[in-house]
Amino acid sequence: MSEETRNGAVGRVVLGTTHFAEANEAVRAALADADTVVVERAFAQRYLGCAMSEGKRLEIHGVPGNDLACYMDGGFVEVFGNAQDQVGNTMNRGCVVIHGRCGDALGYGMRGGRIFVRDSCGWRAGIHMKQYGERCPVLVIGGDAGNFLGEYLAGGVIVLLGHAGEYLASGMHGGVVYLRHRLEEADVHEGLVQEPVAEEDRAFLAGVLQEYAGYFAGELPEPIDATGEGFWRLRPASSRPYASMYAN
Repeated sequence: MSEETRNGAVGRVVLGTTHFAEANEAVRAALADADTVVVERAFAQRYLGCAMSEGKRLEIHGVPGNDLACYMDGGFVEVFGNAQDQVGNTMNRGCVVIHGRCGDALGYGMRGGRIFVRDSCGWRAGIHMKQYGERCPVLVIGGDAGNFLGEYLAGGVIVLLGHAGEYLASGMHGGVVYLRHRLEEADVHEGLVQEPVAEEDRAFLAGVLQEYAGYFAGELPEPIDATGEGFWRLRPASSRPYASMYAN
């Protein structure tokens, strides 16, 4: 059963083993009455924060289920624990902060906003991320990433502080991946360029890393170097890597 109480301008929802449909109804009702809602005892309920709008905030204690913040159109979600698969699926705007790790397909098809993961993530993070104009999604992963990170990346930014699995950025044709560790040339897929970051990259990274460190201050085993020095970047050599596969 779910429980909802109000304390001033902050709503509270206790989920326990509530079915995900009922859980989301309770959370949406609480968000209608308060801009900030604390969700307690999340037990893998799916779709929390789905399509949440600007000015709303969810603070989740426990483990939210798949598709957390999917299609989110603003607002802020903070998870005090781990998260499951497809966090930020097709997310448009807003910010997600995870004080733990998350599963597969993080930021799938993400079109805007920012996601910060303190620890590692599963496979296929950042797959099919894209950007348009000034709307540029940013994905920051503090630990390691599984295979296929940034597969078919069409736009946006991925910052990885740990190590990547196999097939990193395979099929990438837009955007940029920043790495804390230089790859062996054999691990750089055909059609990609690995190079040291430039001055403008370091300025961007400094801001993103300072934001990451601010969210997780006191939780990290060692301080984060927020200067952006020593990073490498992966970028596509061409915006049309598959042109030769099609007839003129």
